[in-house]
Amino acid sequence: MEADPLFTKIKEYLPPEKVALVKAAYEFALNAHQGQVRRSGAPYLEHPVQTAIMLADLQLDAATLAAALLHDVPENCEIPLTDIEAKFGTEIAKLVDGTTKLSKLSWRRGEASKRESQAQNLRKMLIAIAEDLRVVFIKLADRLHNMHTLGALTPEKRRSIAQETLEIYAPLAHRLGIWQLKWQLEDLAFRYLEPKQYHKVARLIATRRAERESFIAEITQILKRELDKAGIEADIIGRPKHIYSVYTKMNRYAAQGKDFSDIHDLLAIRVLVDTIPDCYKALGVIHNLWHPLPEEFNDFIANPKDNGYQSLHTTVLCQGTTPLEIQIRTYDMHRTADFGIAAHWRYKEGAVQDTHFEDKIAWLRQLIEWQSELGSEEFLESLKTEVFIDQVFVYTPKGEIKALPKGATPLDFAYRIHTELGHHCIGAKVNGKLVPLNYELKNSDIVEVMTAKTGKGPSLDWLNPDLGFVKTSHAREKIRQWFKKQERTQNIERGRQILDRELKRLGITLPNIEETADLFNYENADDFLAAIGYGGITPHQLALKLAMEPEEIPPVAKAPPSRKTATAGIEVLGVGDLLTRLASCCQPLPGDPIIGYITRSHGITVHRKDCINVINVEDKSRLIEVAWGKVQDVYPVDIQVDAWDRVGLLRDITTVIAEAKVNIAGMSTTYQNTVTSIFATLEITDMAQLTQLLSKIQAVRSVINVTRNNQAKVSLGH
Repeated sequence: MEADPLFTKIKEYLPPEKVALVKAAYEFALNAHQGQVRRSGAPYLEHPVQTAIMLADLQLDAATLAAALLHDVPENCEIPLTDIEAKFGTEIAKLVDGTTKLSKLSWRRGEASKRESQAQNLRKMLIAIAEDLRVVFIKLADRLHNMHTLGALTPEKRRSIAQETLEIYAPLAHRLGIWQLKWQLEDLAFRYLEPKQYHKVARLIATRRAERESFIAEITQILKRELDKAGIEADIIGRPKHIYSVYTKMNRYAAQGKDFSDIHDLLAIRVLVDTIPDCYKALGVIHNLWHPLPEEFNDFIANPKDNGYQSLHTTVLCQGTTPLEIQIRTYDMHRTADFGIAAHWRYKEGAVQDTHFEDKIAWLRQLIEWQSELGSEEFLESLKTEVFIDQVFVYTPKGEIKALPKGATPLDFAYRIHTELGHHCIGAKVNGKLVPLNYELKNSDIVEVMTAKTGKGPSLDWLNPDLGFVKTSHAREKIRQWFKKQERTQNIERGRQILDRELKRLGITLPNIEETADLFNYENADDFLAAIGYGGITPHQLALKLAMEPEEIPPVAKAPPSRKTATAGIEVLGVGDLLTRLASCCQPLPGDPIIGYITRSHGITVHRKDCINVINVEDKSRLIEVAWGKVQDVYPVDIQVDAWDRVGLLRDITTVIAEAKVNIAGMSTTYQNTVTSIFATLEITDMAQLTQLLSKIQAVRSVINVTRNNQAKVSLGH
């Protein structure tokens, strides 16, 4: 394997003695991997060399590069780690050992029983990162080269690795601020997970590319001339838009009724200057030259992102109506944007130690502190919310800044400040105005928590994910701990009430409670009910699990559902496209256990298994096993809402239904003794959508109860 490109790169920034160390590691790896080939047929040494080249692009230190060249030697060549330590020293040996351990961790999706091992693997990875971040730099580069060579693997293996990359490694690169690795990992994973969508977006980006490039060249020339007049020295470069980021933006825009042509930052340039004052001067020049869109301006210099990213973002209208995104930053900011924490690496030869380094990975230290008190499920949730999504920055009334995951609420804020503040929270003000506790915080919000001196503690509703009161696993765990401390008998009784309410609401007949407890991996009914009582099992989890085993739940259709009740999604004994229809008596919904009844003239009628007509049928030979296939339609479901009558009640309920993007096929009301009963037929896609919607309706003010109606009073037919 030719290593000249590697040594050409490192000679630009490493002293000769450090280059010699990397060369020694290369020679050692060359001998160790002699005769080994990858599945693609290429020499095995190509992989560690390419990994090291990617790290050299980040200008990492000699020890990291040497460890990258040696990272597969102990595992693949059966050479003891002690031999590497003897030749290259303890520092490099530890880096090799840490990378080897990370490579052994499995992130594959699987049964609930594997969640514990997944959580343990994530813990090990975070601890390895905290001990020496260079380990994860090597692992990210290792994964990136593997993604470039996925073609040699089976389709199933390719999808599995791509999914893992998109869920674990790309978000981690983002959290560390290493844009150069992040976008490549995302695009490559997207290519294998959604090849049709990948090529579609690539074609859209390529459309009229020459026209866009000509436009950018013209705009760049105009802006360069104006900046020169203002005495601002700047480099102006085009900013490439990557395929996966365009795809995610297209999805967000589609939800808002917009299309591809509305994406502003397909046309984008970047202005690089020497100093922060020059950034703001350049912004003034740009806004004097072209009309800015106020809602598209962000100052990430005054309010940096949590991963260290700084820049000014503005979108202006050029040549009248053409939107153009412009990013303005210093050269140092540009390096940080591309290389993240690696740009400030404290072990780099000749560099002054970064005094703010610990602050840059404070989120990681905090996670490791929390991990000891979080269970496996909570820890996995914590990673999703604390590491793998964007942040918002809000202020306390005293002006202290707090970082929270995007989508966080005033309750998350309260629990982040102090556990007791969360427990006693009864309301919140944002920017001086009262807001609901499930309000989503935005950057620069000033949050004031209102408390009761003598409160009963948190509400169990705060744990209901459908209501959106808390988004962080830290807050959820503190609430669960509060309920766990209550008397066990209280939790069991509370759990029994919640279970009965949920069963009645969804029209589900409960099997033997001991068997149900076993379904949730609890040894007895009391432990199961207590878990429901303290919030360890949410009503949403309860409904989905009781309706159907997880592996049987059909995939939710991605296309907008058609408003009909056809049953092409029903498979009879594994054979689709037979004449079937849904029973009007029990209105089965994807997620319900179902069974077919063979009629004499109308094919097969599909009923819920707990339908009274099925239970009472005399000729059992006419019953046939059926299953939900691919669900692409909507299904009528009757619900009943009982509520104390008030002005605006019907409006509030229909608003909740409309916001869930559910169509109302019919509605009627009755009134008796100050109680209004609303009967509605909704067009639902599956059980998950129904469960979430019922929870949201239940939370509407004055609502007493909301249930799914069972109207099993008609015969099976002939």
